Amino acid sequence: MSSPHSSGGKSGLRANVLGTFDTIVMAVAGSAPAYSLAATTATLAGAAGLFSPAALLWCAIPMLGIAWAFNYLGRIDVNAGASYSWVGRALHPSLGFMSGWALVVSATLFMVAGSLPAGTYTLSLFSAGLAGNTALATAVGACWFLIMAGLVLMGARITAHAQWIMTGIEIVILVVFGAAALIHGGSAAVFSWSWLWGFGHFGGVSGFAASALIAAFYFWGWDVTANLSEETNNSKRNSGLGGLLGVVTSFAIFEVVTISVNLIVSQKDIQANSSTLLSDLGEAVWPGWGGKVLVIAVVLSTVATLETTLIQVSRSLFAMGRDRTVPAVFGKSHLRWQTPWVAIAVVAGVSLLLFIASNALGSVSTILTAAVNAIGLQIAFYYALAGLAVVVAYRRLLFKSLSNAIFIGLWPLAGAVFMGFVFVEALFSFTGQELWLGLGTLALGLIPMGWYWTKGSSYYRPARLDATDADAVEARYGDSDLALSGTGQNGLATDL
Repeated sequence: MSSPHSSGGKSGLRANVLGTFDTIVMAVAGSAPAYSLAATTATLAGAAGLFSPAALLWCAIPMLGIAWAFNYLGRIDVNAGASYSWVGRALHPSLGFMSGWALVVSATLFMVAGSLPAGTYTLSLFSAGLAGNTALATAVGACWFLIMAGLVLMGARITAHAQWIMTGIEIVILVVFGAAALIHGGSAAVFSWSWLWGFGHFGGVSGFAASALIAAFYFWGWDVTANLSEETNNSKRNSGLGGLLGVVTSFAIFEVVTISVNLIVSQKDIQANSSTLLSDLGEAVWPGWGGKVLVIAVVLSTVATLETTLIQVSRSLFAMGRDRTVPAVFGKSHLRWQTPWVAIAVVAGVSLLLFIASNALGSVSTILTAAVNAIGLQIAFYYALAGLAVVVAYRRLLFKSLSNAIFIGLWPLAGAVFMGFVFVEALFSFTGQELWLGLGTLALGLIPMGWYWTKGSSYYRPARLDATDADAVEARYGDSDLALSGTGQNGLATDL
């Protein structure tokens, strides 16, 4: 049984334009390995030092739990709003709206924080002096952003083709340089297995929470596959699978490159030269041209993730507009391209204005640090809710098999608890600017929520999301590929 929202009609999004490989590429592009490493390694190193690989590992495990949650929720509710719809129907509409709003504001903040590095890194390919020109970097970053907005407007198929090229080149460069750096050997530190575990080296509970929040920013973006579910072929399988494989792939790249940085660049130099960290790594591995090649990877990664982030926020707003929880105009799709053109245009305009205005906040590093922490707070919020939502939606099926208990119950629940812990701990350690960006922008969502609730939006009178419903049974068991293992057609007592 197909989703009521997933038809290929002119009033909605174009169905069946993305396949399995597309979703994996989109998930990796959303996590933006090269950009995340370039923009956040110094911040993570400041919190975790040589044990940054451990912070990434201990965040990857619960993050996979959240990816399992998205996988199973997507099997019973194909919706471009993803966690906005799932949390609203499984837990409570107000939590669902705030979950969707958290994605909207975090994505908008990221597009502001990500556009300037896109300009800076592009200019650095030509001249270090040009890269230091903030006005010029702003202009170039804005141009990149507008190009990506144009591709997103023209549809998911064109967007996917662009991602094949950009993300493919990026991954090849990172893998080659990461492996070469490991072979090159350490000049700044000697490898220790403790880097991968980090026990006793995070500075207590608060230090661990701070490191985990930063690490969460590394991974964020893989869930773009869920927002593209209405445009994905065999979505009940492919959207969730793409997210899972995207998290695993991104984690492997993050670990290899982070260990390489530890080996070759001293912790002092990481902090002193944070803006040129990857190019410094490239020069150390292959002097003369290595730095330029890694900068190309960062440019491609930054541009690619601006594109996937715009997809996430525009599809979320589209679903909200369709449900009349924000102005209904956001639920309109382009007659030719069948993309949410109003949402794309509004988000692009607001992001550009905030991008230009953000330069008044201070240096690039100041803007990025505040944005990363604020976004991490919002990520932890809506990921935690999704982890709880899958447990509630499948509560009657959790103990039907061991695989259900692990992959639908314990692992997602552990991910939700972890994200909730990180969220609470961060509240006590953030500065005023970070709290304002993180909680203040989140609190703004209470205004449209209250207004459209009183206007009688049907979203606030939801049909409960329950995996034992007849429609859900048909959705899960209509295709045997949805099963983890040995799914039968004769009832609910078999594995999912």
